[in-house]
Amino acid sequence: MRLKSTLEQWVTLQEVDKAGSIQAAALLLNKSHTTLIYSIKKLETQLDVKLLEINGRRSVLTNHAKSLLRRATSMIEQARDIEEISHQLSKGVESEIIVSMDHLCEPSLIYQPMKEFLTINSTTSIHVLETSLSKTTNMVTSKKADVSIITLPITNYPAQVFSLTNMIPVVSNNHPLAKLKSICMSDLVNHCQIVIRDLGGEQLNNNTKDVGWLKANQRITVDNFDHAVRAIKHGLGFCRLPEHILKQQNSEKLKVIKIEQNEKYQVPLHITLPKGSKTGSAALAFYEMLLLNSNDY
Repeated sequence: MRLKSTLEQWVTLQEVDKAGSIQAAALLLNKSHTTLIYSIKKLETQLDVKLLEINGRRSVLTNHAKSLLRRATSMIEQARDIEEISHQLSKGVESEIIVSMDHLCEPSLIYQPMKEFLTINSTTSIHVLETSLSKTTNMVTSKKADVSIITLPITNYPAQVFSLTNMIPVVSNNHPLAKLKSICMSDLVNHCQIVIRDLGGEQLNNNTKDVGWLKANQRITVDNFDHAVRAIKHGLGFCRLPEHILKQQNSEKLKVIKIEQNEKYQVPLHITLPKGSKTGSAALAFYEMLLLNSNDY
């Protein structure tokens, strides 16, 4: 079906409604009074609906016109969005950016600035990938990510300080270690340790990377901290959790244990641009927002 009306005609009608008169709308649109009247009269003919009526000395919209305009408003807004998207795409703005985030990073450091980014950039989608250990490094060296939150800086990739994560040893409140006031490293050997799998290496092969104390005689290896928390709550063993995850749990089933000379340690997190000078404008803008947000903590 061929459309009888044009988008410009509806924009004209909208401006007349906003301005309160044809004369005021003509000034805003930088068009003549006659041009606007002709456009609206032509729309009346095309739709066979009266759109203007005289109120005192002014031509104003009829109730039918206002009813139609309410339905046309979303169409006008969508058309403007399409033009804005086209403008951004013509400048080389990416349609999607990939953000890799080491699993030790507090998610709010990513998602709070992301909300601001998305409100001012309607053309770019964001794909967030959680990484750990060798996968954190691989996402940078393979240049698969546009922005990466990593632990230690990677050789030949400039990095900025982003945040610090405290790692806290935790057990369930009914675990044997929970009953001890003070624990030494040798006490841990005979208890099951819950560790997070290296997401970068192939499962159960020798390409994976290990970090931290791993001398327990028995281990349970899981994919992420969500599974680790569940295992801890079931009394399966001890594990070090990022402090922000522990705070979010706020669970009476979990207990922090005190280990001599090893109560907690900090992991520094950094932010880097794996693609360097080839980083797109959207990724650069999000990178700056992430840095600005991290400075608030």
